[in-house]
Amino acid sequence: MTGGSTLEHQTRALAFDFGASSGRAILGTFDGEKIRMEEVHRFSNDPVEIRGTLYWDVLRQFYEIKQGLLKAKQHGGFNTVAIDTWGVDFGLLDGDGCLLENPVHYRDGRTRGMIEESFQRIPQEEFYRLTGIQFMELNTVFQLMALKRQRPALLQRAKTLLFMPDLFNYLLTGEKRTEYTIASTSQLMDAQTGGWSDEVLDRLGLPKEIFTPIVLPGTVVGPLDEAMREELGLNPAQVVTVASHDTQSAIAAVPTQEKDFIFISCGTWSLFGTELEAPLINETSAAMNITNERGVEGTTTFLKNIIGLWLIQESRRQWQREGQDFSYAELEKQALAAKPFQCFIDPDAPEFVPQGNLPRRVREFCEKTGQYIPQTVGEIMRCIYESLALKYRLAFKEIRSCTQRDYQEIHVVGGGTKDRLLCQMTADACGVPVLAGPVEATVLGNLAVQLIACGAIENVRQARKIIAQSEAVTPYSPKDTQSWDAACDQFQHYIVT
Repeated sequence: MTGGSTLEHQTRALAFDFGASSGRAILGTFDGEKIRMEEVHRFSNDPVEIRGTLYWDVLRQFYEIKQGLLKAKQHGGFNTVAIDTWGVDFGLLDGDGCLLENPVHYRDGRTRGMIEESFQRIPQEEFYRLTGIQFMELNTVFQLMALKRQRPALLQRAKTLLFMPDLFNYLLTGEKRTEYTIASTSQLMDAQTGGWSDEVLDRLGLPKEIFTPIVLPGTVVGPLDEAMREELGLNPAQVVTVASHDTQSAIAAVPTQEKDFIFISCGTWSLFGTELEAPLINETSAAMNITNERGVEGTTTFLKNIIGLWLIQESRRQWQREGQDFSYAELEKQALAAKPFQCFIDPDAPEFVPQGNLPRRVREFCEKTGQYIPQTVGEIMRCIYESLALKYRLAFKEIRSCTQRDYQEIHVVGGGTKDRLLCQMTADACGVPVLAGPVEATVLGNLAVQLIACGAIENVRQARKIIAQSEAVTPYSPKDTQSWDAACDQFQHYIVT
């Protein structure tokens, strides 16, 4: 693992933030006290299914990056640019540096059975000890195992693997690097050294030579490609690695000065956890399947990956397909009107991961577990909301059990802060106040690390203080906790993962 050079003091940075359904280009300006954000470009990020495989449309994504660069120039320009995305997914390059095919989406079904197959080569307990990562079928290691079994010729042709933000950095600069936080999502990193795990790669029979050197957040990758600068009329801005995994960028923006804090980075996924100085790997964390991902400034993020707003987003898309175009506010209103605690789902049950008719799957889950079957839109939404909040409650208990620390409040950051009902239910279920904000935590964390690389901000602690001064936070106090205590006792009967 290597670091990199720093930049001279600059205060104008461009952040690209890719989510699972949309992306944005946001200019950040730092005046010495606050970070001001200006959105210059927004675009959809739609996967494409072709003959049974779900792909990311990487050429369209890069087209949108170029549009963002162009619009940012028109809004006054920038000195640095950085990209964060979701984790685990990757592109493969051939010997000439050409993309072999579009990256496959983590929700594709090719990884089914790969976890069990891996345990035949590395026992589960040992695998967790080596990597410290939560077992999820979508992890990079299982995607590679699926390629080895199903499409070995493609893997043999590959000379380089680049995770999504690293792939975009390569397309921008021609430089091949792997950023530290995104590498940690792969379940291929050695938990102790922070480098690639030779033992995991060897025992699973995966090619070592396709992996590039790991670099830290704040590393200068290189200037924008000369041909692209000429095409778009750009100055030679520097591309910088930030915490390229969007979760880690969001955590860098949690507006607290406390050393011990709990957060939920709430978007399509909900990442519930805390920040530690080193990985926490023991029998308890293994039994609870808690992950140790890497964060900025050498920290470890000890967290649970929980399906989040995907349940609501995909339900809404299904109702739209059926001709009912509900707004999120309307769905929230219908959930509030429904009777509480009638039925529950396990949000992380495997049937809720794929695209498709999610309301039907909610009903089927309730039917097979002998519960009341929700009939109306409001009842389905109430089931989803309450199940998410109760899943957070269990994760809260597990984190406290492992760390042996007490946490007096929960910071919710990201898009989920706009969902007032979920924030209130989280406070109610967990029995502690929720502090919601900032909404744009991922972008703020991206910009903050760029500003640290430039020397405009000293470190993450200072960045968090600046963000707390720049952004509003909405408090939610717990209510009616006794009802939620009783509901949790019932909910735990339906946890299947």
